[in-house]
Amino acid sequence: MTWKTLDAFDLSGKRVLTRVDINVPMKDGIVTDTTRIERIVPTVKHIIASGGSVVLLAHFGRPKGQVVPELSLSQLVPALSEHFGQDVVFVERPSRDFIDAQAKDAIILVENTRFSAMETENDPKMAGFLATLGDIYCNDAFSAAHRAHASTAGVAEHLPSCAGRLMQAELEALENALSKPEHPVVAVVGGAKVSTKIDLLGNLIPKVDQIIIGGGMANTFLAAQGHPVGKSLCEHDLLDTARDIMAAATAGNCELILPTDVVSATEFAANAPHTTHAASACPDDVMILDAGPDSIARIKSVLDAAKTLVWNGPLGAFEIEPFNTATDAAALHAAQLSKAGKLRSVAGGGDTVAALNTSGAADDFTYISTAGGAFLEWLEGKTLPGVAALEASA
Repeated sequence: MTWKTLDAFDLSGKRVLTRVDINVPMKDGIVTDTTRIERIVPTVKHIIASGGSVVLLAHFGRPKGQVVPELSLSQLVPALSEHFGQDVVFVERPSRDFIDAQAKDAIILVENTRFSAMETENDPKMAGFLATLGDIYCNDAFSAAHRAHASTAGVAEHLPSCAGRLMQAELEALENALSKPEHPVVAVVGGAKVSTKIDLLGNLIPKVDQIIIGGGMANTFLAAQGHPVGKSLCEHDLLDTARDIMAAATAGNCELILPTDVVSATEFAANAPHTTHAASACPDDVMILDAGPDSIARIKSVLDAAKTLVWNGPLGAFEIEPFNTATDAAALHAAQLSKAGKLRSVAGGGDTVAALNTSGAADDFTYISTAGGAFLEWLEGKTLPGVAALEASA
């Protein structure tokens, strides 16, 4: 590892400035999904158990540098206190004097960092001020690590720094999946558009053995091969790009796996009348909404032979039945293999996590990232400022 963990420091008597992601969904003042809060509990409890105290930094929503009362982190205090098992102290305008006046095992929550425009500008003055609030900086917000903000990158220049338990788990999972994986390595890349996955595919081709392509983006590849796609979602202006990607895969000895049969319908609606046909024989008046049974069987056989799986994006219109069939079948098969110890599976991205949760496969994947943009940018091979800051500090 080129970055330090919490284990590298004596935390006794220390105020640990801890960047977390608690940008959780809420309705009527109640947190409706506590996943992100649950994920930071191990870091908070480790610091407290080690004799330190926690000063939490976080953003909430997009206030764009303005104080927006409905985006105050104060409303998260009840949920945080419940999950941490002790009261959380909220402070709107923090100072070191205020923090030092709190109990030695206190958990202190600082108001929304994005209430100041200096946060997203990574203003050195704000980074320097935040550093005065703690003795050690701990970044436990991998999902915000692709942002070069004062609380995610700048502050690490001023304090001894480390990764929290969640950040550590995310980075180790990704390192094992792509930097030093056990082969064969398979990637599932799905979603609506090729245009959003060009960098991802370019970075994966030299690193993986096979890429299973699904979702609307598969239609663009089918069209690039000369197949009709009817009224399907398809980026016809990117056919040359798709051909370039296929050529690069061939040159790099990476097999691209496209649907050989598909499920199509005349309308995008739940339980719409649908037909299964060869991927090369799509009628003019339908849209492709899922991969067919032959394609599913092929995907399962590829997963059976794999040792490592990286998954980003669904294989079809997973939001509506029965066009979730391929995504669910592949996910459940990967989960079964993972549970049996035959496959290391790492998945991430908003739609991906939603699809895996809906299918019931999520719990048995080796690791599921809570990060969206950061997970994708890591897979694309990009430098994440939040991670780079920890490496520089180390």
